[in-house]
Amino acid sequence: MDQAEVLLIGGRAGVGKTTVGWEVSAHLRAAMVAHCVIEGDFMGQAHPAPDGDPDRKKIAERNLTALWSNYAELGYRRLIYTHTVSVLAENEGMFQRAMGVNVRIVRVVLTASDATARERLTGRERGSELEHELQSSARKARILDEQMPLGTVRVATDGRAVVDIAREVVGATRWLPSASG
Repeated sequence: MDQAEVLLIGGRAGVGKTTVGWEVSAHLRAAMVAHCVIEGDFMGQAHPAPDGDPDRKKIAERNLTALWSNYAELGYRRLIYTHTVSVLAENEGMFQRAMGVNVRIVRVVLTASDATARERLTGRERGSELEHELQSSARKARILDEQMPLGTVRVATDGRAVVDIAREVVGATRWLPSASG
């Protein structure tokens, strides 16, 4: 397999992107499917923001490009990338520039109700960011609903076990031998 492939796992804060990403990785490891995982939230964590990059998109792309280059040099062709709005069409170019113009992109948006997101964020956020995270989560959920590209797979997470959610997400990739037909 020469073509690079990326599974983008997006969704509002508190939906379970990171947890599901790691569980997807566990499913793929069990099936001996080579892949790597990048938590997109860490790609732009530079403070203050680099000059002219208030959204930190340029530094995130540079970091993604560097990491992917290292993985690709070692023979990896599949990437799991988790980040809130990674699935939006406006971000497609970043993955094409970092991974190659012919990269196959699989988009999955995890969804959760306001109540579920609030419960998860309240349990996770221990510092001063809770109120900001709650507001941002609701805003990002609206953006994703309005701008999600056609073909994006929606996976509800409310009241579901992470193993079941991950199984559904893996199915969208066609990366498992039994699912590749």
